[in-house]
Amino acid sequence: MSQKIQAVKGMNDLLPVEQKDFKLTAAFWQAFENTVQKWAKRYGYRQIRTPIVEQTGLFVRSIGEETDVVGKEMYTFSDSNDRLSLSLRPEGTASCLRAVVEHNLTHESPQKLWYMGPMFRRERPQKGRYRQFHQVGVEALGFDNVQIDAEIIAMCVDLWRELGIAEFLTLEINCLGNREERAAHRSALVAYLTEHEAALDEDSRRRLHTNPLRVLDTKNPDLQTIANQAPRLADYLGEQSREHYQQFKALLDGLGIAYVENHRLVRGLDYYNHTVFEWVTDKLGAQATVCGGGRYDGLMAELGGKDTPSIGFAMGVERLLLLVREYGSLHADAVPDVFVMQQGEGAALQAMKYAALLREAGWDVLQFSGGGKLQKQFKHADKSGARFALIVAEQELADGSVTLKDLRGNSGQTTVSADAMISQLEQWQQKDN
Repeated sequence: MSQKIQAVKGMNDLLPVEQKDFKLTAAFWQAFENTVQKWAKRYGYRQIRTPIVEQTGLFVRSIGEETDVVGKEMYTFSDSNDRLSLSLRPEGTASCLRAVVEHNLTHESPQKLWYMGPMFRRERPQKGRYRQFHQVGVEALGFDNVQIDAEIIAMCVDLWRELGIAEFLTLEINCLGNREERAAHRSALVAYLTEHEAALDEDSRRRLHTNPLRVLDTKNPDLQTIANQAPRLADYLGEQSREHYQQFKALLDGLGIAYVENHRLVRGLDYYNHTVFEWVTDKLGAQATVCGGGRYDGLMAELGGKDTPSIGFAMGVERLLLLVREYGSLHADAVPDVFVMQQGEGAALQAMKYAALLREAGWDVLQFSGGGKLQKQFKHADKSGARFALIVAEQELADGSVTLKDLRGNSGQTTVSADAMISQLEQWQQKDN
């Protein structure tokens, strides 16, 4: 017997039913997608869709060659001619901005864009962290005022409330200043960490001279004292950066949005400046961050465009939906409204015609395929989760009627003329609503 081929480790199938190790269903996912589409539209964001495969150089230039993402986690390969290095995208911002620069989208006006799709990183799979994962991202391009910083935070709050998880998320904020301020802080940080190099773990020693800010974000409990006593970036901010940060906090206060200042919050990618933030939870174990982002005012120029003030965020869909599934209120309705069954010669065709009429009227209809006793078909109807059953048998064929049965409520069963079937179903539906 041939050996079964299984999915790649860390890359999950999305099925109509829950799996043993992956509880998210396609219906739950789709309900989330529908919610996101409406939410983004309310704030004036338009969708952009970019390729999954990009030139590797895009991520080297945007994310940073010394980051863990580029250095260790990307899926990179050569094209058929072995001339061009390609990578599966590890995040969405770089691809979005590449498209904006290539097609000159910000030439006439600022842009509010959003995207949703799969990303890829070669890392150890665990709950809420997978090698193929999905992100929803929001990018506001060409806005240089601090109001947009506060607006995208309020935008997140709106979505958390709609999903029923607002009480389980905490907003953490920080200011990274401009390039010169970060450079001055970096020099002081490297000098400080060098003094403590013998006490650092392997990851921190590797990051010391490549990405020292990431050392401050260490989760190693043995390094917390060293990280807490390190030079703070806040002490190196100039007047303009401090003013921007104070205005940002004042807007959050005015909107009634609670936050925690985390001076060790740096984010994992090189392109951030000024405002950075994360939404974290204590309900997902080690995978605390559900959504994060900030300003990246210099990134557009790094990718060949004009200097463009920009800010955005991304949320990990799998991680977010694990939280929503456990604590939220997202309604995933994947069951049909009506289950149509038939028995007898000619009944199948007539049942198909009735099913078509119901679908035209806006009902979701599942028709039993095949024959067999009605008792067997009722078992399928019950398993489907359908609210109502429609039966066409010999008597119904003879007098042009249909038999309707309320499978979930207390309206019972009745036989009506075919012309009255939709009005009868609507009446039952309104009765329970």
